[in-house]
Amino acid sequence: MSEVTKEQVQEALRGVQDENVGKDLVSAGEVRNIDIDGGKVSVELVLGYPSKSVEDALAQAAKAAIEQLEGVSEAEVSVRSEIASHAVQKNLKPIEGIKNIIAVASGKGGVGKSTTAVNLALALAAEGARVGVLDADIYGPSIPRMLGITGQPTSPDGKSLEPMENHGVQAMSIGFLVEEDTAMIWRGPMVTQALEQLLNDTRWKDLDYLVIDLPPGTGDVQLTLAQRIPVSGAVIVTTPQDIATLDAVKGLKMFEKVEVPVLGIIENMSIHICSNCGHEEHIFGEGGGRRMAEKHNTEFLGALPLEKDIREQADSGNPTVVAAPDSRAAEIYREIARKTAARLANQSKDYSAKFPKIVIQSN
Repeated sequence: MSEVTKEQVQEALRGVQDENVGKDLVSAGEVRNIDIDGGKVSVELVLGYPSKSVEDALAQAAKAAIEQLEGVSEAEVSVRSEIASHAVQKNLKPIEGIKNIIAVASGKGGVGKSTTAVNLALALAAEGARVGVLDADIYGPSIPRMLGITGQPTSPDGKSLEPMENHGVQAMSIGFLVEEDTAMIWRGPMVTQALEQLLNDTRWKDLDYLVIDLPPGTGDVQLTLAQRIPVSGAVIVTTPQDIATLDAVKGLKMFEKVEVPVLGIIENMSIHICSNCGHEEHIFGEGGGRRMAEKHNTEFLGALPLEKDIREQADSGNPTVVAAPDSRAAEIYREIARKTAARLANQSKDYSAKFPKIVIQSN
């Protein structure tokens, strides 16, 4: 019996798809090491996105493919994730302590963007990443309530702030610094300055992802984020109806103009399922988010249902991903999180930290 070769193992792994990346394991560059000892084959897979809930299934699929090869008596497959820092706008550098910033935006209010942003962050954390949330909605901060966080952040030096934490994610919001019913009557420059301070003066702790929940629209805050904050990618949240997707396109175009990659479209409130009879109805129309993604050549990341539980769980400070982790809605959030992070993993990496610093000294 001839010994199996690495080339044969690689060819077998080409038949195993990573659904989150949309490529086979070899084409996706996820096969890190192949070791062959007689009939025993050991393979290490390294994914560029948090993948806790799919690692076992991917390992089993790869193992089964390898064991089909003649000459293989045993196959071992290990899977782990390795999250890299990705490139940002040309004139900016990543912020220390934050590998990647993902902006969650919408063209208009009322589409459930904040609920989606919080559940996206919690889903990334559930998949094994270190995650933070920055509430960039200075006028209407909702992240403190949604994450169930009360109180004020501490300042160890009188200049910087320690992030607040709950449900395994770090968070910062103007809502931690003012009373919940206080109206922020600020002009644009004050708002943008506050956003930059919240981001830069917070002592974020080794984040793989910082999810920024943007206010709706394409005004001062969005422009500041696009021009001054190093964003690795953006996600657009819309509802299916035409009026929402028309506004969402404006947000997508804004990010394209400032060279921030749009990672994909999330369609919220896609379908309503009656809690009494189970009848399904597309209250806000059908397929708007998917059509928008196809038209503008970006990824359709997923569709979320219109459910009372999602709203109630967010209002109570226990969003769906942590309140009902086994629910279909939580499963969809995790699928969206993996696809979002996988799309980001396909972007160019940031290598600036690996370049040596050149110091010129005079004798």
